[in-house]
Amino acid sequence: MNYIFYFLIVISIIAGAINGKLSDVVNAILSGAELSVKVAFSLIGIMAFWLGMMKIAENCGLIKIISKLIKPITKKIFNEIPEDSPAIGDIAMTFTANAFGLANAATPIGIKAMEELQKHNEDKKSASNAMCMFLAMSTAGFQLIPATVIAVLISIGYKNPTEIIAPTLLVTSIAFLSAILLAKLFQKFWIPQTKSEERNI
Repeated sequence: MNYIFYFLIVISIIAGAINGKLSDVVNAILSGAELSVKVAFSLIGIMAFWLGMMKIAENCGLIKIISKLIKPITKKIFNEIPEDSPAIGDIAMTFTANAFGLANAATPIGIKAMEELQKHNEDKKSASNAMCMFLAMSTAGFQLIPATVIAVLISIGYKNPTEIIAPTLLVTSIAFLSAILLAKLFQKFWIPQTKSEERNI
């Protein structure tokens, strides 16, 4: 990614120099850097608010209630994992945090869930179907409230930042369902080897 950005900057400077607009390129770089700092600082407030709300919801048991509601769905999707595995609850909590646009809060829970999934993985050198499914669903990032995006829109002075909620819900729902379907489809073509099969080989 660093090489890509470096390439884009160099091309922009060369193009600006050729067209006699090098000063405009330099001004754009400086103004963009200034705007990025302002956006970063404005995110602190909104992220602190939502993370605080998430902590309150966690302490009062709301997160656990939501997790229990979606736990039956989680069990069906991750049918290879025992029902009493702590991974099921961690996965449910990860999706709950992601649904509220709190990727930062979801990350440590997601890491814990992946560690639990690894315990049920027979082949420790490669990811299991459940781990691939969890990664695909987390990457799709289903969101009910895109808190981070709303914070960015507020920071740049957008008049109605909450109107992003409906299109975000639509797009992330399609991406989320597509991730599940594709992961289930690929599971039929890729059957992981068990330890006994590895010994026979």
